[in-house]
Amino acid sequence: MKVDRKGSIRFLKYASVGGSTFLFDLFMLYVLVSILQVNYIIATGVAFFIAVSVNYICSRRLVFQKTETVYYRGYITFMAAASVGIIVTMAGMYMLVGSFGMYYIFARFLVSLFVGMSNYLFNLYFNFKVSGVH
Repeated sequence: MKVDRKGSIRFLKYASVGGSTFLFDLFMLYVLVSILQVNYIIATGVAFFIAVSVNYICSRRLVFQKTETVYYRGYITFMAAASVGIIVTMAGMYMLVGSFGMYYIFARFLVSLFVGMSNYLFNLYFNFKVSGVH
């Protein structure tokens, strides 16, 4: 089986950017919920939106340099995909925290595993349209 070296490197870069912005997301979530006493569902949405915007900028510059998509159009598409991600994230948080009583930071971590992988695949094939991948 042949390993796609460029694809593997791109995925590792994406995971690094995503991991960093996810830690930023968790930090904002913690501050909003534990310090500012914002409802965990609202705080999840706010932290997610800000972190996803930072993720787009970093992904565009560090992961998907050969994108064929214009910057502003890519951001709109990225945020549209993120809108689906935020709905899934908030629903997952509601289910895990509200229904099962799970600690909100741990629940956010679990939900992010599913949403993160889905977003990578969507962005690779539809948003950034990386040259040579199709």
